Amino acid sequence: MPHVEATGAKLYFEESGHGYPIIFIHEFASDIRGWETQLRYFSRAYHCIAYNARGYPPSDVPDDVSLYGWELAVDDIAALMQGLRIERAHLVGVSMGGYAALQFGLRYPKKVSAIVAASVGSGSHPNQRNAWLRETTVLARIFIDHGMVAMAERMARGPARIQLKYKDPRGWQEFISRLRQHSARGMSHTMARCQALRPSLHDLRDQFPDMTIPVLLAVGDEDAACLEANLMLKSVLPNAGLWICPNTGHGINLEEAAAFNAQIQNFLAAAERGSWRRGYPRIEPRPVLQLQRRASTAGVFSHVNQERADAELFRLDRK
Repeated sequence: MPHVEATGAKLYFEESGHGYPIIFIHEFASDIRGWETQLRYFSRAYHCIAYNARGYPPSDVPDDVSLYGWELAVDDIAALMQGLRIERAHLVGVSMGGYAALQFGLRYPKKVSAIVAASVGSGSHPNQRNAWLRETTVLARIFIDHGMVAMAERMARGPARIQLKYKDPRGWQEFISRLRQHSARGMSHTMARCQALRPSLHDLRDQFPDMTIPVLLAVGDEDAACLEANLMLKSVLPNAGLWICPNTGHGINLEEAAAFNAQIQNFLAAAERGSWRRGYPRIEPRPVLQLQRRASTAGVFSHVNQERADAELFRLDRK
């Protein structure tokens, strides 16, 4: 199996297609398999790379909880790029992965040409922070106490997950089946360190105005935990657009795969030709693929129900 070396862990990845690279970064309740529809679609025109985060087999699942955290999640993207000798790429992330993509844009702006951040913002509102810290602590323990077989369907029935069941019953069952195969220890450590301790997006609002990377924000209108954060991000990210998908919960890439793919394709095309938000004040668009396209012509041509604990999960802990 292909792996790259990161700090304290080896990361499993898959790649397909040729062209400019897109890196897919999965959410808490998913892994590389949740990107299948996107990988099949975008690998026709791009070099697509998806990987499993640390804690998600067949990537390593470190026993040491200190080897998890949002900073490591951001640096893991850089480690993947270094291992594959990728100097610059588009990033597409959902939820936990979208958060990592935005942080990557702040930390490594020269390494990223465009960002799709979908379903980001759980636990970010200042009024929710204390509850978020309590709930993520409880959830981290529940994964160990009850295991993934017991937890998978309860997670899939969360208020921002159940939409998938009614839109795509087979896809919902596959989502549950994949969750049952996750590592309880990996999920627990990721929740305790990466999710619980990450800064709120509101804490970053003074940094975002300096990030001029093209950004597409995407959120479902029934993803209540994330709507407000996306409106805030739209107001502070100078080169961002916001797509709100109707009648959609947290798993936007699974629920509305065709619409999600179309939005990404249109966004990347605009970013690549330098017309994303062209003419808007404070933005001087620059084609992000100018040099790469010249080079390619000369050569051959990757959350628990809103990442929040619902009442049913807490009842489990009290039994």
